[in-house]
Amino acid sequence: MGGGARPTGWSEILRRGCLVSCTAAMTGFGAAALGAQTAPAPAPTAPPPNQSAHAAKPHPHRVARRERGEDRGLAAISERINGNTVAIIAGGLGSTDLAITQELADVLDDGDNLRIMPVVGAGGDRNIRDVRFMKGIDLGITETNLLARLRTSTGAGTPDGKIVYLTKLFNEEMHLLVRADSSITAIDQLNGRTVSLGEAGSGTQRIGHDVLDRLGVAVHEVNLAAPQAIARLKAGEIDAVVLIDGKPVPALANVAAGLRVLPVPFVKPLRDDFLPAMLTSEDYPGLIEPGRQVETLAVGTILIAFNWGKDSDHHAKIEKFVEAFFPRLARLQAPPRHPKWREVNLAATLPGWTRLKAAQAWLDQHRDADVTQREKFEQFVRARGGTTASADEREQLFREFVKWSEARARR
Repeated sequence: MGGGARPTGWSEILRRGCLVSCTAAMTGFGAAALGAQTAPAPAPTAPPPNQSAHAAKPHPHRVARRERGEDRGLAAISERINGNTVAIIAGGLGSTDLAITQELADVLDDGDNLRIMPVVGAGGDRNIRDVRFMKGIDLGITETNLLARLRTSTGAGTPDGKIVYLTKLFNEEMHLLVRADSSITAIDQLNGRTVSLGEAGSGTQRIGHDVLDRLGVAVHEVNLAAPQAIARLKAGEIDAVVLIDGKPVPALANVAAGLRVLPVPFVKPLRDDFLPAMLTSEDYPGLIEPGRQVETLAVGTILIAFNWGKDSDHHAKIEKFVEAFFPRLARLQAPPRHPKWREVNLAATLPGWTRLKAAQAWLDQHRDADVTQREKFEQFVRARGGTTASADEREQLFREFVKWSEARARR
């Protein structure tokens, strides 16, 4: 009996073993036949303890080579950006100087080869000082009479030989503003009044002091940027605001009412260093009545640079700026750019000062650059007997003239 039961037990064991082994074999055969995509992904296994550290850690020489490659790539980007970016320090927020510098960027920027970076400044002799001493500033805009006066000053170092100019730009007008309901009607009535003369060290402050001193007017001075000064004048917190900037000043563009422009007479004490000028209702329709003109003064502005050595990186990129800017002046003089561009004459000289060699070389190669595009256009019109076209029609004709001139230059 013991022998009869044993075969039964063994046969059951053998039967079950055959099912398991046959099932495993069939499973393996099916996976191979259907392809690896039908097989379940094997569970991740950890590397042997004695190999894990070596497998996870990159080779030190490969890491060093990769880091050196990344450093070289970053250095190349830094060199390209710094070598092709020209920083121009202009006036404060809301100034014409800053607006025309931004327009330079609009016209001249071409990404990889040249980039213009407008820098908000205070103008005047502070801009001269920044061009003279700040390593990150390449060019600056300042007033011509302040540049001349700096020769006798020790505050920013003697500029002779250190500062050169690229070109004269445009005139800036003196704007003297009071509230529309103010009893003040003339500049001499500002004696003892609270007047904003721009930010400390700005061109407005320096020139404002000069004008008031020559006229014998003593004011209680506050130093505010144009937007803040206008806001405080409107609120009645100060009596008047002086702005020295090219018309129309962007900071005054949205002043529709509530203020009034006072005249600044062109009298004898002012005639040696200033020019006569006019502000009109076309310049400021919200401040001046239609058809009315208000007399004032004007000073010239100029684009300056530090006199870098010919082999320096700064000289190279300023030379690149000249080669991009000078041929494109006509594009800047065409609407809708700021109308002050039309006053720019590249060949106009500044007596007693040296022009940047790269700028002079460009002018020598382009002799006809002594006449601005606007002047050429006026000559073009006069040669054809003049025109009775409206101002808008003349602007449209000028745009077409600029396009025609640029097309000829590309031939």
